[in-house]
Amino acid sequence: MPNRIPAHVAIIMDGNRRWAKKKGLPPYEGHREGAKRMDGVAEAARELGVTYLTVWAASVDNLTKRTKIEVDFLASLFEQELERMISSGTLQKNEARFRVIGKGAEMLGNKDLSDLIRRAEDETKHFEKRNFTILFGYDGKMEMRDAIDAIRKENSDSPLSYENVKKRLSTAELPPVDFVIRTGGEPHWSAGFLMWHTTDSQFYFTEILWPEFGREAFEKALEDYSTREQRRGK
Repeated sequence: MPNRIPAHVAIIMDGNRRWAKKKGLPPYEGHREGAKRMDGVAEAARELGVTYLTVWAASVDNLTKRTKIEVDFLASLFEQELERMISSGTLQKNEARFRVIGKGAEMLGNKDLSDLIRRAEDETKHFEKRNFTILFGYDGKMEMRDAIDAIRKENSDSPLSYENVKKRLSTAELPPVDFVIRTGGEPHWSAGFLMWHTTDSQFYFTEILWPEFGREAFEKALEDYSTREQRRGK
């Protein structure tokens, strides 16, 4: 058991396509296998006391630059997982507020997915103990641009302050991220991922591809976090 637990963990789930390629499978099989990892990681986060768990399921580029077959599969898989979580009562059992942030359903014009997201969010909005957020069709650079545009359109006389920008972000309700985990062995930042929330974060990069990243790997990452000195700019 790690002796110090981060309140907010964000995960960049990378490596699905490379896992599938390594196995000689089509890319969508990597996404299918990757989806199976989420329950174990979410359960470990809950049991260890993580208050906020945020995962990046798809970027804007993922939904615009990949083949229609793969994108349609991603949307269908997301629908299936949401239906499973709702019908099985998993969301209620976890007592976690569920949110989806991003333009994914809107970009795909998928009303069924939009309705499922709204239902899952409505059924869990009263929970305060834990939070589970999925970023779908998310891009941090676009998020920042949209926030600045919103301030400019309002013709506000107030200064361009930290708070004025933050409250207009799509992720405004999320607290600062304590710990970022990126799987897949490519230690780089993507699309301005949660740039407002990760200014003081600790980062953890692992060679493990997301479809192979389970509870044990998650606990190992948190153990690593618990050994670090938290400077936060000091």
